[in-house]
Amino acid sequence: MNADNPSWFHLRSSAFICGFNCLLASLLPMPAATKAIRFHRLWDGKGKVWSNAVVVVEGDRIRTVGAQIPPDSEVIDLSRYTGLPGLLDVHTHITYYWDQAPGTRPREQRTRPRPAQENARLTLQAGVTTVRDLHASEGSDVAMRELIDSGAMIGPRLFVSTQGLIAARTGKDPSAIAQAVRDRIAAGADWIKMFGSSGGFEDVSGSPTFTLDQMRAAVDAAHAAGRRIAIHSYGPEGARRAVLAGADSLEHAIDLDDGTLQEMARRGTFYVPTIDHNRYYAENAAVYGFAPGSVERLQAFLERNVATARRAFQAGVRFAMGSDAVYTMFGQNTRELEWFVEAGMTPEQALRAATTNGAVLLGKEKELGAVAAGYYADLVAVEGDPLADIRAATRRVRWVMKGGAVVFNAAR
Repeated sequence: MNADNPSWFHLRSSAFICGFNCLLASLLPMPAATKAIRFHRLWDGKGKVWSNAVVVVEGDRIRTVGAQIPPDSEVIDLSRYTGLPGLLDVHTHITYYWDQAPGTRPREQRTRPRPAQENARLTLQAGVTTVRDLHASEGSDVAMRELIDSGAMIGPRLFVSTQGLIAARTGKDPSAIAQAVRDRIAAGADWIKMFGSSGGFEDVSGSPTFTLDQMRAAVDAAHAAGRRIAIHSYGPEGARRAVLAGADSLEHAIDLDDGTLQEMARRGTFYVPTIDHNRYYAENAAVYGFAPGSVERLQAFLERNVATARRAFQAGVRFAMGSDAVYTMFGQNTRELEWFVEAGMTPEQALRAATTNGAVLLGKEKELGAVAAGYYADLVAVEGDPLADIRAATRRVRWVMKGGAVVFNAAR
């Protein structure tokens, strides 16, 4: 190589710049390895409210929760705010992005991980630091998970399902369904998603699409491989089959009979009712180009969704918060908690659905969903008291930390 070679010049220039930057970095003070975050109050997700709490963070984990600020730590003063654990949204479609270009509709654009970074950013701003994403095409959710894990994209911690099992695509033979489960795991799925009924967007029909035996084939294959499975059913019959088949979570379902609710409570099946997405679709019907009558059908479904959630809560069924956020719904992920309170939960019970319950559903109850030593340093600061008014958590997030890094800061 010689000086006339552009590649040689580029390498020499890069080496000089790197050397200069490395020298400059060595002269600058290193950031404190330990952070101490002060809150006026802290709800820790384990049933305790701390006053004047200090959360000490080292790296991506919480070291202690108490009142002492270690020497030589970086102090983050959030003493005007209430602290919460990072929230978990266990039903999204985060790769579904729409750039809102004039003359286009959301479902006309293909899903891609890179543009969807706006969805990821808005999710974090809602206080959601962990997401279970249920259904994406062409491996876009796996790609997005890897971009976030590598630090190439800022976003919530992702647990993904790749493409959901759809009867028209996987077939009805139980052995083919089991193989489809294995194929998705080989493609990088953390979870399995199965569409056990019709329904989605403005379609609220809920007709079953798999038999009980077919659902069992999917559940057994997932569990044999160490994975959990979420089954979508808008209607009660698909939901009943999903519960009897052993689904780990049931998504959306309305009009559940008492026997199904009792079986869910007995088995510990999680209910993810996704009530609020019906509100979102009704409000954005014109944007999506829904047919006449869709708004009325969505509103009626929402009312039955709330009624079913109320009965499920009274029956002792476990809840987890799932927004079913898609396209322009990101940033509104936690509005679901307001419907939980409408269905009879206290604000604290609703918060548990978005913290400790979500962590149990994901099998991460020793790392996520609480503010405690050894857990991930996922923290949220909200204005007001969310135990008195859930809207403090759903509407007034001011600061968010994920894995020890501040990812949103609107604190004054």
